[in-house]
Parts: sequence; structure tokens; C-alpha cells
Amino acid sequence: MRIDLHTHSRASDGTDSPSGLVRAAADAGLDVLAITDHDTAAGWAEASAAAAEVGVELVPGMEISTRHHGRSVHLLAYLPDPTYGPLTEQLGQVLRGRGSRVPVMIERLRGLGIDITADDVRRASDGTAAPGRPHVADALVSLGVVADRDAAFATYLGWGKPAHIDRYAIPLVDALRLVAEAGGAAVVAHPWGRGGLGRPDEDTLGELQEVGLAGIEVDHQDHDAEARDRLRAIARNLSLVVTGSSDYHGDGKTDHELGCNTTEPDEYSRLLELAREASRRSGRVTPAVVG
Repeated sequence: MRIDLHTHSRASDGTDSPSGLVRAAADAGLDVLAITDHDTAAGWAEASAAAAEVGVELVPGMEISTRHHGRSVHLLAYLPDPTYGPLTEQLGQVLRGRGSRVPVMIERLRGLGIDITADDVRRASDGTAAPGRPHVADALVSLGVVADRDAAFATYLGWGKPAHIDRYAIPLVDALRLVAEAGGAAVVAHPWGRGGLGRPDEDTLGELQEVGLAGIEVDHQDHDAEARDRLRAIARNLSLVVTGSSDYHGDGKTDHELGCNTTEPDEYSRLLELAREASRRSGRVTPAVVG
């Protein structure tokens, strides 16, 4: 069984539609796929319909923008109730922050002599619930300013670059609590890589486990072999779930092909059981795995 638990569609910053993402997963030989768009469940319904058609097991999820001790942290939330008010309010604040910084980034870029407009970004972000930096990057690619998203971030949009603008992110401990209250299970994405916690040690991850962390994404392209071995040992010591994923974005990110990293079936079963336990504790109606 081949299981990929971290992917993105055009509902956020991927380049495939939600249904196209599922069909691409089937073509790649995946048996299980999680759709984890940034801060939104907007792609779930379309992806679920496609999964039922092609026979891929779909896990509804999202990747939540959080912050911990000043660092940006990506938190994967699996099977939370997307209608839980406190969670939706916080996600709305994140999405508004994403959108509101786009005009400021455009002005910064124009000040650098780049002829980019709001319409350019709007075309690049058509169909997304979460417009943001990747779509500004895509507009720069379309205008021929840079070769790809990576170059756009490295030159203009990344942290410390001339067009970078900060935005709101949910405090990590609050996000862990909200995911649990919404009946979902939370996994820290690429904790020793980009958008990570700054190589958190076992004590730090243990503290997060006490407030609701279910697992860590170990097998990811941002982690080399040594990092994977050390993270797997930490997960074993703490009895945290170990996941592996592609972090696929379609054409938006290179070297992240569907299924390039996968999750072991036993670990996937543990994650689903933790989500079921969280659902029972919360008393909420949570989404089901499709297929």
C-alpha cells in the first residue's frame, strides 16, 4: 500500500485542481492520498468525488499556518471538523492575512522596477481560497522576471528579501488545541526543514505532544538521511506517529513528485485511530475517509 499524506491543489498553492490531484495520485500508483491545502478545506468536496470515481482512498486534511517562539511552523491537521467555529475563525484570520499582504508585495516589487499588477496575481491565483506569495511568484514567472517559484522566493519573496511581508499565523499551541477540539489529529510538517521548528529536540516535541501533537513528518524531501534517522528515533521514544509525504504542489514545486516519500501502513492506521479518538472526545461530526 502506497500512502502520501501531504499534497496541495489549486485550492491553495498547488497547480492541479482537487480532482486533477486525485487523478494524478491514481496515475502515480498511490492507494491513499491526503489533500492538505493551506488553511482551507475548500478542495475537499471535489477531491472526494474524484476519489470515489478512481478508487483512491482520500483523507481530508489541511496544512495550518502557525508560529512558535517566533518561527513559522506548518501543522498538518487530518480529519478535523471544518465547521468548528473557533477553528474557522482563526483560519479566516490567516487567509485574510495572506490576501492583505499581496497588494503590499506588489507595491514593493513595483518599487524595484518590476511591472507587476494586481490583475497579474489574480490570474495566477484563479480558483484558490488562499492567495498569497506563491501566486505572486507565479505572476513573476509568467512575466518572465524569474524562471520559477524557487527563484522568485530566493530573489524577492522569501524571508529577508525586498518584497517579503509578514502575516498572521496561529500560535502553535493554540492550533494544536483547536485541531483536537475539532476532532482531528495533528502532525508537524517537515520539522527539521523549511517552515519548521528550528530542529526541535525530543523535549520540545514531548511538550507539544502533551498539548495534542499526534505525530511528525519524518520522510520529507527537506530531511536528509541523518535527519530522518534522528527524527524516527525521537518519534519512537515518544510513541509519536511517523509520516512520510511528497508535499506535492504540481508544477509549483520541483523534486516533490507524488509518492516520492510515503507513510507506512501501520503508521497510517495509528494516525486514523488517533483521529477517531479525537473525534469521540470532541463530540463533533468529523469528516470520513473517502473510499
